[in-house]
Amino acid sequence: MTTPSSIPTAGSISHADLVRQIQAVLTARALPEPIARIEAELMAEADLLGTPSHGIRMLPRVLASLRSGLLNSSPQIQILSDFGAICRMDGDRGPGRYLSLLAMTKAVEKAGQFGIGACLLSRAGHWGRAHAYAYRAAQAGMIGICMTNAMASMLAFGSSQARLGNNPLALAIPRHDALDPVVLDIAMSQAAVGKIATYQREGKKVPLGWGLDQAGNPTEDPAAILASRNFLPMGEHKGSGLALIIEMMTAGLAGGLLCHELGQQDSSGMDIDASKLFLALNPQSFGSRDVFSQRVEDLLAYLQASPTGASSVLFPGEHGWQTRDRYLKTGIPMEAQTLEELAREGVNLI
Repeated sequence: MTTPSSIPTAGSISHADLVRQIQAVLTARALPEPIARIEAELMAEADLLGTPSHGIRMLPRVLASLRSGLLNSSPQIQILSDFGAICRMDGDRGPGRYLSLLAMTKAVEKAGQFGIGACLLSRAGHWGRAHAYAYRAAQAGMIGICMTNAMASMLAFGSSQARLGNNPLALAIPRHDALDPVVLDIAMSQAAVGKIATYQREGKKVPLGWGLDQAGNPTEDPAAILASRNFLPMGEHKGSGLALIIEMMTAGLAGGLLCHELGQQDSSGMDIDASKLFLALNPQSFGSRDVFSQRVEDLLAYLQASPTGASSVLFPGEHGWQTRDRYLKTGIPMEAQTLEELAREGVNLI
C-alpha cells in the first residue's frame, strides 16, 4: 500500500540511497557485508513496493535484536538433510531475510533439476515480507510458494483469545516479463497488522470485525487491537483453518516451536525460532513453458477486460509494480514517525 496522504511525511529518499544507508547501518552493527546487503535490499524493497509496515519501519526492531543477542549476526548455517528435491536448513537464529533468500534459492535450484524443489528452514529471524521470496522464484521462471509460522496473535475460529499465528502465505506466478509476476501475499487475519497500524497513525477507526480489545470485545479502536493482538481471522473459519495448516506444514514438519511457544520465548514479534517452507515448481516439467505463459496472459487479459474497454481490475501484485515505477521516479516517501524512531537508534536518513 502506498503511504496515505494523511500520514505526515518528512521528505523522500531514492531507492538506491535507502538500500545503501540500511546496509551501512547494519554493517556498522556487526552484520557481515553479504548478509547486510541482502537484508537491506529486501527491507528497502518493501518500501519501494508501497508496504512500509514491512520496510525500514522494521529496522529498529532488527537493531534491538542484534544488540540484545537475540538475533545471531554470524549464523553457522547447516544443511540438516539434502535428499533429492528436498532439503532442510537450520538458520542458527540468523537474520531472516538473508536465510529465507538462501532457502528459496535452494528450492529453485532443485526445481530446475527435479521439476519441483522444497526447502524447510528452521530457527530463522523475521523474514520481513513473504512477497520477496515467492517473487524471486517467479523471476527465475518458477511458480513460487512460501509460508511461515509466527507467534500467536490471531483468534482461532470460535475462540475469544489469540490461539494461532497470523501465518503469512505467498504464491507467485511467472510471466513473460519477469519483473512483474503475479504475486499473492496474504496473512490469515481479516486485516493486515500493518494496515491496522496505519489506521492508528492516521487517527482513524477501523471497521468492526478486524479485531478485539483486551476484554475480548469487538472494537473500532486500532490501538486497542494492536495492544491486545487479538486479530480476527479472514473469512472466519477459512483464515483460521489456513493458519492451522500452515503451522503444521512449517513448525510441524521442522519439529520447531509452535505459535504459542514462540510467544512464550520471545514477545518482540521477531519470531526468531519460526519455521518456514519454500516451494518452487518448474512449469517446464508440466509441459510447454510458452503455453503456460500464454495461458497466464490470456487469463489476465480476460480478467482486466471490461464491457466499456476500461481496465479496472488489478491482478495480485500489480499495485506494487505501479508503486515501484512511481517511487523510482519520485523517491520513496518517509513517514515522520518512522524517521523519529530511526533517529532514536542513531540512524538519520534524511
